[in-house]
Amino acid sequence: MPPTKLDRQTFEKRFRSRLADPAFDHLQAEIAALLDAAWDSYSNSRKSPHTRKAGPGYADPDYDLATDWIRAKEAIDDARRRHDDPAQRARILIVNGSSRSEHTCPGEMSKSWRMVKLAEPCFYEMGFDVDILDLSRLTSEYGRQIHPCKSCVSTSMALCHWPCSCYPNYSLGQTDDWMNEIYPLWVAAHGIMIIAPVNWYHAPTVLKAMIDRLVCADGGNPDPTSTHGKSAVEAKELELKGWPYPRHLKGRHFGIVAHGDSIGAETVRRSLVDWLTDMELISAGGLAESDGYVGYMKPYATSHEEFDEDRNFQEEVLNVARALGAAVDLARTGRLENPGKDLKQPYPK
Repeated sequence: MPPTKLDRQTFEKRFRSRLADPAFDHLQAEIAALLDAAWDSYSNSRKSPHTRKAGPGYADPDYDLATDWIRAKEAIDDARRRHDDPAQRARILIVNGSSRSEHTCPGEMSKSWRMVKLAEPCFYEMGFDVDILDLSRLTSEYGRQIHPCKSCVSTSMALCHWPCSCYPNYSLGQTDDWMNEIYPLWVAAHGIMIIAPVNWYHAPTVLKAMIDRLVCADGGNPDPTSTHGKSAVEAKELELKGWPYPRHLKGRHFGIVAHGDSIGAETVRRSLVDWLTDMELISAGGLAESDGYVGYMKPYATSHEEFDEDRNFQEEVLNVARALGAAVDLARTGRLENPGKDLKQPYPK
């Protein structure tokens, strides 16, 4: 593939483009000093400048692990302990998959967010703790990002680390990645409810970004020292010896609400169900998988009014929450099991 390394002039142009506000005009000397430091980091490819020895419990205890990754792993381990503790209240994660927010363009909240707030009290009434993951913050909050998946898994499953070790990459300015906070939310949850609109026949960009970066939860390698970082050769050797494909989110229940205005809701709902099922999460049943239309083929300008009047659609959202809550409750008490839990998969995963 073509080289991507920038020369100093191009690097400086891109660096300074982020400081175009006149408020920075009197800081040229300071900016020049920061530019020199940033160029040094970039030109020497210091992806993870802060590391410490992995220590006991890793394949290579002397390997220098990024402290960012260690903190993310500790947060996931803590979330798993809370998830597995029967003394803890069951937890539901509600994901708002819309990119719309009143805090930036378009200056109006999404109908997805309204559905989230419709479902939230339903879970509280059923006795659950609730976390809300509002992906619209990617478009409305300073420094909030989910960087693209680099598809390490296509080289080898063992090269795809759990949690993801591709970010942050300080030398490329790929920081402020949200996923290290998102992974523990999924791990701690006993049930996940995703509410998403249709964007051009597909899931919205913000939701798809998270989906892509959750690939490491489905067979990812929890020990980066076993591949000494991103050694493709070592990862392939590990996989070919017989990779166990650990399902890090296996057994959690889910519910889906996909909504549109004219077409595509069924497609989005099916793709989300397929994705979650493939990771061995468990559907809470037919009532927990909903797709439908608000203001079908009517003006966008009146879509919120259409939602206000559509009591049946609102009830369907609540039914998804009720079905998901019931499934989680039954599973926690041992009265509901996945009927396919002991079946051997006919493929390596």
